Amino acid sequence: MVLKSLSEEDRAKARAKALVSRTRRAEVKNSFGRGELTIAELLELARSDEAVGRLRVTDLLESVPGIGSVRAAALMERIGISANRRLRGLGRKQQAALRSHFDDTPPHVKK
Repeated sequence: MVLKSLSEEDRAKARAKALVSRTRRAEVKNSFGRGELTIAELLELARSDEAVGRLRVTDLLESVPGIGSVRAAALMERIGISANRRLRGLGRKQQAALRSHFDDTPPHVKK
């Protein structure tokens, strides 16, 4: 498959869009880690916000204080979420399991 060559203007637009998306995902991760957003709010937001929907579950979990890569991987394995899954790609049962784990309370409160 041959890729279409982009003009410099198209590349600049793509870079700007990517920067906005990365910034949005960083804001959401920080808000979740500080307990300003619940997992239920995030899952709802992922339906309507493309940038949030493309956030990897691993990255989200690792934004919570006390959850590193090992704990995030263990939680995802226990729930049955693939390591490369994104928020928008979660099934109903996986979403319910995440909600249950965090009890819809700020994540920094959950032990």
